[in-house]
Amino acid sequence: MKSFLFSGFLLLGTAACAVFVYAAPAPFSAGEVITYDIKQMGFTVGRATLTFPGEVQYEGQRLFLIVFRADGFNFYDQEEIYLDPDTFFPFVVLRDLNIFGAKEKIREDYLQGAKKIYLHKFAWGKQTEQVIAVDNPVDNIYGFIYRYRRSGSFRTGEDLDIVLPTQKLKIGLVGPQRIQAAGRKAASLYMESKPDKYKIWFSIDSRHIPLRIDGAVGMANTVMMIADYKG
Repeated sequence: MKSFLFSGFLLLGTAACAVFVYAAPAPFSAGEVITYDIKQMGFTVGRATLTFPGEVQYEGQRLFLIVFRADGFNFYDQEEIYLDPDTFFPFVVLRDLNIFGAKEKIREDYLQGAKKIYLHKFAWGKQTEQVIAVDNPVDNIYGFIYRYRRSGSFRTGEDLDIVLPTQKLKIGLVGPQRIQAAGRKAASLYMESKPDKYKIWFSIDSRHIPLRIDGAVGMANTVMMIADYKG
């Protein structure tokens, strides 16, 4: 189903490129599923999905949940990302990995107030723990994307700070850009980080769907290109 992409939000032409002001309070709702082809050096090497189940109760907390799943040749990555519903900063992230047969289960506890991250890893029959001290609230890239979709300005030239567990970045909207999406040219709003780690292309309508995401899959030179959308 590729026609879904062109029912309103992938418009061509210069008039569509003027949409930069975020208006809708919630451009996504519970049940949204975005499916991507994972591409590397021009070849499709797997499939990924971003699912937003919405509000859940987890360990006595009212949280938002995003589920990311990537599956391909010799790799599998599932992440359950539990977010503060007001800030979209992570509370807990649960990861289930299988990369070339190396299986890991990881739990990341984000104690934002205490400025610490607790990492619990189970791999090769052993459990290890690590504590990371941080200076600022720590983000998750998917939490950031959904927060920006909800409340970002989508203003060209803005420069935002994004702090990840192992890296601090600047990220901002560069401007309108036409990209290939679902086999056709589409207008989008292009965002990139400095250093050059992430690139994100959003649809120009009020939903600001991430049409393409570069750098979020833990393999070299991979891109996630939208293949299907259900909102």
